[in-house]
Amino acid sequence: MRSDAASTPRPTRVRRGWFPQLLLRLHFSAGVLVGPFILVAAVSGGLYALAPSIEQAVYHDELTATTDETNLTLGDQIRAAETVVGPDAALNAVRPAPNPGDTTRVMFAEAGLGASETRAIFVDPGTGEIRGDLTAYGTSGSLPLRTWISNLHRNLNLGEPGRMYSELAASWLGIVAVAGAGLWIARIRKSRAKKDLIRPNRAFRGYRSSVSWHSSLGIWVLVGALFLSATGITWSQNAGGNVGNLRAALGWGTPSLATALDPAAASEADEHAHHHGPVAAPTGEANPDTFDAMLAIAQRINVNTGLVEIRPPAEAGQAWVVQEIQRSYPTEVDSVAINGATMEVVDRSDFAEFPLPAKLTRWGIDLHMGSMFGIANQVVLLLLAAGIASLVVLGYTMWWRRRPTRGDRLALAKPPRRGVLRGAPWWGIGLVAVGAVAIGWFLPYVGWTLLGFLVIDTVEGLVQRRRAGRAARAV
Repeated sequence: MRSDAASTPRPTRVRRGWFPQLLLRLHFSAGVLVGPFILVAAVSGGLYALAPSIEQAVYHDELTATTDETNLTLGDQIRAAETVVGPDAALNAVRPAPNPGDTTRVMFAEAGLGASETRAIFVDPGTGEIRGDLTAYGTSGSLPLRTWISNLHRNLNLGEPGRMYSELAASWLGIVAVAGAGLWIARIRKSRAKKDLIRPNRAFRGYRSSVSWHSSLGIWVLVGALFLSATGITWSQNAGGNVGNLRAALGWGTPSLATALDPAAASEADEHAHHHGPVAAPTGEANPDTFDAMLAIAQRINVNTGLVEIRPPAEAGQAWVVQEIQRSYPTEVDSVAINGATMEVVDRSDFAEFPLPAKLTRWGIDLHMGSMFGIANQVVLLLLAAGIASLVVLGYTMWWRRRPTRGDRLALAKPPRRGVLRGAPWWGIGLVAVGAVAIGWFLPYVGWTLLGFLVIDTVEGLVQRRRAGRAARAV
């Protein structure tokens, strides 16, 4: 007969190293299950990094004028464009030729266009020749090929439902990267050959080679991966809304330009507004000759760059808007609102006066899109995307190389052991629980998938216990 002392379960002993084991299981589980989404986002993002340069080559004829001279007013160029479009097209905006040898974009809203799309007519400012007729998208003015690549990266060209993939990838990328960094720190503290975790050891073979490449490459792309994750989340459906609410609560919003002639009707600006809905068409006919006057007024106030967009009022009681759209450094996004009846300036917005958080938001978006530093920015993004894609492939390679070499040749390697929290102190369990809930609330897709991980892990554990119990009874 067993004594009471023998039958009393022993309290779980706190184990040292429980946190690295937790990071290892998180890094492994998330990497295996979310890796395909991150891989697709990395490959499509690398392609998008090159899209601006590809666009310049593919649409060279539309973007290039036949002469460096500007002989026609904006009014004359608009009238030339209006001969191409039908009577149902409404003049939406004009982007004057930014440099000698460039064409002017005259942009129209019309039925059949998608959200944030306009019909862009490319006019030679020297001769009035129509150089092209294409669909343009958003503030970036991307043309069909770049728009297709952008949508591939953003939603797999599946529309709004496809955005779930990109939000899942952006949300988990940062968490997987942080977990990997924690593992790297734990290993480099114990490793005798620390250099093998900083640069790959090419003398290694098999599994050790994959580990060396994965560890060293991961630490070099860590900062870039965290940046892409943080900035990518701002475009997401659910987490992006939480980011916007947080910025508003902290007073980090972007200053707005009051376009309503009734100032009380002004609303806060949104860097992603061109992603949200259809382009508004003016309710009345805009006089083509007024565009020249509006540009001249704006140039006397704060518009001093070639990349400019002039928009007539979208509805009655609204002002004209002239804004800089230069996203390269130094950033030029000053804007001015003008009363079309009195030609008086009703408001202005100057990037130099933006609060620092608003500037950082603008720069983060432009860096993510590869527009801030031109070709250099695009090359860095391409290398970063290649690095992240390689990490995913190396991760799966490590998993495959750890599989059993005997028995079932298709058997997979065992994941890191479960139950590591049973050896954690009470405060560690509490911090992990609070952190998981907070992150899951702010990043909903992380919360839902993390809950899925726990359910799968629990079910798998129960199945294994039952099998072990049956095997024990059989013996």
